[in-house]
Amino acid sequence: VQLQASGGGLVQAGGSLRLSCAASGRTFSTGVMGWFRQAPGKEREFVAGISWSGVRTRYLDSVKGRFTISRDNAKNTVYLQMNSLRPEDTAVYYCGTTPKNWVTSAYSNAGGYDYWGLGTLVTVSS
Repeated sequence: VQLQASGGGLVQAGGSLRLSCAASGRTFSTGVMGWFRQAPGKEREFVAGISWSGVRTRYLDSVKGRFTISRDNAKNTVYLQMNSLRPEDTAVYYCGTTPKNWVTSAYSNAGGYDYWGLGTLVTVSS
């Protein structure tokens, strides 16, 4: 499975970006997709995750109400709509996927994802 993230860039605080992550190669008809981010000098942290059906989602508390994760299984793509961006959202954003159907509380566990993309840089200026 190959994951290709795109959509990052430079935006002013309060602005919006939409990230995409397309899966190719051996794709699955089940499982979880998620977004993580890593800021300079910090650990990678969970941002959002979504079940195969799209019914179950989970978010980092600081992005709730600002970010929305969605997926289009026909396109093997997961999206992250990011609104009201803040300078502290600056990071490299990575997408991950697994064919396993974890419980929602486990979406934030990076170790539960089997495949990762290379990341896309989001820079929010103040």
